[in-house]
Amino acid sequence: MKKGILLAVVLILMSSLFVACGKKENNTADNSTNTSNSGNASEQAPTKKVALVLPEKIGVNAFFVQMDEGFKKAGKEFNVEVKTIESTDPAAFEQNLRSTVAENYDMIITATFQAEDALKKVAAENPDKPFAIIDTVVDLPNVRSVVFREYEASYLLGAAAGLSTKTNKVGMVVAIDAPLLKKYTEGFAQGLKYTNPNAEMLINFVGGFTDPAKAKELALLQYSKGADFIAGASAVGDLGVFEAAKEKGFYTSGQDIDNTGVDPEHVVLAQLKGTDTVAYETVKSFAEGNFAYGAVDYGLKEDGVGLTYVTRDSQSPLNPFIGQATVDKVKAIKDDIVSGKLVVKNPLNP
Repeated sequence: MKKGILLAVVLILMSSLFVACGKKENNTADNSTNTSNSGNASEQAPTKKVALVLPEKIGVNAFFVQMDEGFKKAGKEFNVEVKTIESTDPAAFEQNLRSTVAENYDMIITATFQAEDALKKVAAENPDKPFAIIDTVVDLPNVRSVVFREYEASYLLGAAAGLSTKTNKVGMVVAIDAPLLKKYTEGFAQGLKYTNPNAEMLINFVGGFTDPAKAKELALLQYSKGADFIAGASAVGDLGVFEAAKEKGFYTSGQDIDNTGVDPEHVVLAQLKGTDTVAYETVKSFAEGNFAYGAVDYGLKEDGVGLTYVTRDSQSPLNPFIGQATVDKVKAIKDDIVSGKLVVKNPLNP
């Protein structure tokens, strides 16, 4: 009896020992897996810091919203610490640039001609600090300038308008009369003439980038003169053009992002500009060690600019005013531009 009890106790102790060993082995395996995961690049401490300093607040102009998205996406994918700094006025913008230098960011990105004067000062004062500017050129040895061949996309937009118009009158409401925006107006005019030499183009300037009321007024003026397609090229002002189109029943297009979803019945095209792509690529090149100074440009070939339905699909259905036959013809024009068979003149070159 005693021997039987003793044997039972021994068996229980041995069983407990095996269970404990099994748990220990499992814990060891779990710890091994965790150690392996902690070695992923996404979990390592960022090795570089990059700031995006914008000349205005984010939220109104899709141009900056899209840029910020691409910037943050690159930071996450390439293990770079990124920070976006918004400015309320020119004085605040220059101070924000100087603050990022003082905080020792490894690279500083900014954008548009609004930033040119301040960047020229700050970059010249800090010749060893890398800078980048999107959508304009600052000719300094420590600045990378990223620009777009908007005139190629505008050419496609003008070509589509020329093929679609029923009145042979089309218009464009433009933010300001500045050399940079000739890439929109003259590119559009070239494309319009290519597909419809008999069409007349109307142009009016709003006088700013944030005045929908004035833009609407000018769109209504062009409509009264017979324009059945009026392109918006006035940034936030395009909202006024869209409103006028809905009220009067003419057709229009927006800029930078696919905004056909605002009113697919009247906003029938969108000229696209990949500010997210260039912000992403700028951070990527810096993170990977192949960042270079000087000017680089993005056009149709690099997918930096484009036109809805032609270079990129849209969630909005194609409006019959444009139609698939027109899209197919404009796609052929796009292919000719990309191949070099058709050369669109850069309005900024003499």
